[in-house]
Amino acid sequence: MRPPQQQGGLDDVMAAELKQEIAGRYFGFRKLIEEDSQDYAQKVREHSFILEKRISFDLMRIYLLLRDESLIQEFMELVGLNERLFFDSYLLESPSLQARVFECQRFKGWTRKGRFVRYFFTCYENLGFHVKVFDGKVRELEKMQGAIAEEIKYFYKQNNISAIMAFLRTLGDQQATGAMQGGMEIGLAEGLDSKLQIRPPAPVEQLLPIIKPMPPLKTIKRPLKKLILTAYSRQIPQLLALFNENSTPCPERNL
Repeated sequence: MRPPQQQGGLDDVMAAELKQEIAGRYFGFRKLIEEDSQDYAQKVREHSFILEKRISFDLMRIYLLLRDESLIQEFMELVGLNERLFFDSYLLESPSLQARVFECQRFKGWTRKGRFVRYFFTCYENLGFHVKVFDGKVRELEKMQGAIAEEIKYFYKQNNISAIMAFLRTLGDQQATGAMQGGMEIGLAEGLDSKLQIRPPAPVEQLLPIIKPMPPLKTIKRPLKKLILTAYSRQIPQLLALFNENSTPCPERNL
């Protein structure tokens, strides 16, 4: 039988080695999750470009072509939009903002009315395309976030750190074994779950709006045409004047 002092020394060595292994496993995994989360956040920023630079302008053009808020609401109900994304009443009142929205646009048709109607359909098809692309990116982000969450869940399933630390506290000196080596503070075993918890990044629906794919133009073209013809009859002269020509100016901008 080993003397008590020798037994205590062996326990201390075992505890130190176990703590070192646990710390390496934990911090190594945490680093991987942080890297995956950074990649996820970067992709969220990249995909938001479609929303901010494509979908936003598609919608603002449609809002301006319809102009009347009752027609805008009817359009939203027709295509299944739950909220007026990028809509601000200031848009309908600001000539400079309207000019910016309609920069570098081309119109097809023999008459002003024909160009107005065909351009509305073009805006809708562009919106449908960009929403489809955006929806695909959102689905990718959902899978990415779900995979990170599953990795964390599996890690904790395989590594019950609280139980391991409870075991370590039974070895050797409790004060000496109450923490991991490698930067873990003394007494960290208390409340370890909350202090060491690795959390997945926020779900994509908390970071980006979820937009359902638009109905194909051919399935709603008749009610859309009725809508835009009504909008044409109510449209202000300043905006109708854009369709006197086949295109709008493209001013040079300083980068």
